[in-house]
Amino acid sequence: MRHTISLLVDNESGVLSRIAGLFSARGFNIESLCVAESSEPDTSRITLVTSGDPNIIEQVTKRFNNMVNVIKVSNLTGDTRVEREMILVRVEANKETRAEILRIVDIFRAKVVDVSQKNYMLELTGDIDKISAFIDLLKPLGIEEIARTGTVAMTREVQKKVEGEINK
Repeated sequence: MRHTISLLVDNESGVLSRIAGLFSARGFNIESLCVAESSEPDTSRITLVTSGDPNIIEQVTKRFNNMVNVIKVSNLTGDTRVEREMILVRVEANKETRAEILRIVDIFRAKVVDVSQKNYMLELTGDIDKISAFIDLLKPLGIEEIARTGTVAMTREVQKKVEGEINK
């Protein structure tokens, strides 16, 4: 099962390394990772996606709570969140493919962010299914390079207690 975990942490060196180490020690792969300063300059938000048994994930999130630099842990798995990724795709654009690429861009509400004589660079923001469908349609047209952010996620509304959430 896919799990999205959000951590609010002190913005200090070594915090991310300790969190990744906890996952590594349990044999979990971090499938997606996004880290940035939060609304407060002295804190950062870490959003990570992993797969695993829900009971083990719960144990890991409880271990996060015991870490000195972790302020808040939220397991956002479920229907109460909004998740997004952003992707940049450089795709070969010749006379035969330009119109089709632009049609796909329009359908997905993507953006052309750079143009050269040989390619387009496209940007799309969406959930993982939308991103995957976009890539699948562009593959036959000649994808040259992909750069993808990690997942960012927030609960749909402020709630008193989200299942799996631990506050210090």
